[in-house]
Amino acid sequence: MKAIVWTRYGPPDVLQFKEVEKPTPKVNQVLIKIYATTVTTGDCEMRGDKSPIWFRLPIRIYIGLRQPK
Repeated sequence: MKAIVWTRYGPPDVLQFKEVEKPTPKVNQVLIKIYATTVTTGDCEMRGDKSPIWFRLPIRIYIGLRQPK
């Protein structure tokens, strides 16, 4: 399946269009096909790392300090 992948922090240029493995649902899960989705301001701020330091530090610890997980 095709996906836009975010591998490091920075401007929109860090986003990459890649072919990734299709996820397999577990016994109590379902797989839903999505045709389109949105990108919110929060998504852009997380990628661009432009939030205040008091908010950025806990989020970076959760997502990844040097690069997103």
